[in-house]
Amino acid sequence: MSGQFGLLKQKRFAPFFATQFLGAFNDNLFKNALVVLLTFQAARWTTLKPELLANLAAGIFILPFFIFSATAGQLADKYDKATLARLVKVLEMAIMGIAAAGFFLTSLPVLMVALFLLGCHSTLFGPVKYAILPQHLHADELVGGNALIEAGTFVAILIGTLAGGLLAGSVEHPAWIALGGFVVALAGYLTSRGIPAAPAPAPELKVNLNPLTETWCNIAFARENRTVFLSILGISWFWLYGALFLAQFPAYAKFVLGGGESSVTLLLATFTVGIGVGSMLCERMSGKHVEIGLVPFGSIGLTLFGADLYFASPDNLLGTTPHELLGLLSIPAVWRVLFDLMMLGVFGGFFIVPLYALVQLRSSEAHRARIIAANNIVNALFMVVGALGAGAALGAGLSIPALFGIAALLNAAVAVYIYGLVPEFLIRFMAWLLIKAAYRLRTEGAARIPEEGPAVLVCNHVSFVDSLVIASASPRPVRFVMDHRIFRTPILSYVFKHGRAIPIAPAKENPEIMEKAFAEVSAALKAGELVAIFPEGGITRDGELQTFRPGISRILAADPVPVVPMALSGLWGSFFSRIDGAAMQTPFRRGLFSPIGLRVGEAVPASEATPERLQAEVLALRGELR
Repeated sequence: MSGQFGLLKQKRFAPFFATQFLGAFNDNLFKNALVVLLTFQAARWTTLKPELLANLAAGIFILPFFIFSATAGQLADKYDKATLARLVKVLEMAIMGIAAAGFFLTSLPVLMVALFLLGCHSTLFGPVKYAILPQHLHADELVGGNALIEAGTFVAILIGTLAGGLLAGSVEHPAWIALGGFVVALAGYLTSRGIPAAPAPAPELKVNLNPLTETWCNIAFARENRTVFLSILGISWFWLYGALFLAQFPAYAKFVLGGGESSVTLLLATFTVGIGVGSMLCERMSGKHVEIGLVPFGSIGLTLFGADLYFASPDNLLGTTPHELLGLLSIPAVWRVLFDLMMLGVFGGFFIVPLYALVQLRSSEAHRARIIAANNIVNALFMVVGALGAGAALGAGLSIPALFGIAALLNAAVAVYIYGLVPEFLIRFMAWLLIKAAYRLRTEGAARIPEEGPAVLVCNHVSFVDSLVIASASPRPVRFVMDHRIFRTPILSYVFKHGRAIPIAPAKENPEIMEKAFAEVSAALKAGELVAIFPEGGITRDGELQTFRPGISRILAADPVPVVPMALSGLWGSFFSRIDGAAMQTPFRRGLFSPIGLRVGEAVPASEATPERLQAEVLALRGELR
């Protein structure tokens, strides 16, 4: 994890991180201070009920995300994002001035205007927050950068919420709340001045101020890449799911655990720490590249621990007086609840960080901020729908633990639906699980695999899972050409089919399958995809490199693209390799958890990529791995 923390020392990341941290902190400081103030001093401000005021405040804060996100996305694509960040901080300071006026005048409408404008501040900063990362970070830093942003945001929310409550209850005059917010906004402005320039990708863009038409336009940009759009739906579902749990913490702490105000803080802190831990672990578990295999892993944990929270919730703790915090912690059942909340946060980090990085990586640079804006709009919509659904369910008599259980079941259904639409998530999960659970993979030179454009990957063939190993190391999807018999291998056939592998057969065996395979390879390369082949024509039977067949020459004659040689080691003699003949007498077979290696060489131009040259390259790479 030292790599991602090293970003906090970099000028291209640290000022931005501090700016967004202070912004999230200030949003929650002011919002919670205002809610606490209106809850305990409602008669001084209005005749409305406190519970109505709390929901009104939440609705006013989120409203700008629907109205102005589309405009914010356009501004972030048209202008320098560092400049926009500074202007947003100036706006934040002005908003605190308006809030101070509201406190001095004891005017609820003015305070609600300030809260609405603070929502506008967050709306304007949202596209900048995520679209700027790919401009300042390298591809292998995106996961770590997003992990820090997500962890920092949740920590800022927690500290801001606590500070807002303390400030509202301790100051003599509420105007001190606005002063505190102004000081934080000023600190945010000062840190924003250190953000390096982030040039506009579309300076010629004409801003459309119609939020309805521009919202549909932004969503259309997101839908251009199916994986990006479904990732946005996954992110939005997470915010619905997480917000649903967070919103119930006060009532859950009081009516299920029988605790007081401090127990609400305990639940929030536990969940927040879990999010931070999960986010921080993402970089190490993904090997510094965007590993979407973590997303199904995260959804499994969100389902299991959400469901267990239903079963773990005690039903006999409510007493005549609230439990003190230490007394609550002495009850074993409470520790199971805290463990579930911690793990919900951890697996939430596994789920959300790769999705944000994937959206950033695969979005068109010219439209990236507008796609982030579309994400923010859909996020807000999902959270509102989730809040309304939860309110309706609880109003109909459903208990809070039962609500958690139903949410967990819905999470499983949503996961199955999304992974059915985009099997790439599930395939990468299986590949990641194989590498992390069954073997210890050492990869060298993976950065030589092109991040965009067509190319052919050639590798030695030593086992039935070679394609999964290569897929786990590649930063982008790969179309594998494989023997039609391996393609039909039980269980693995599901992975190969949904991974759009291309089955091939020898001309003597089935010329029709062979011709169809070459046609599919050509179409894939023309579409800018990566295609991987095993030129030996089959899995080695003795562990040695076999003669490369001339099929690669035919591929390059039709589509002269770069060829990237690579070599696998460590899988020969494993459970997944083929050993027969004399080799069957070998008493040693490599077991699970053995080290395996993948070495990637420099790309060879199509004009020089003869079978003999490529075989020599793979042989040399294989020798270096030993």
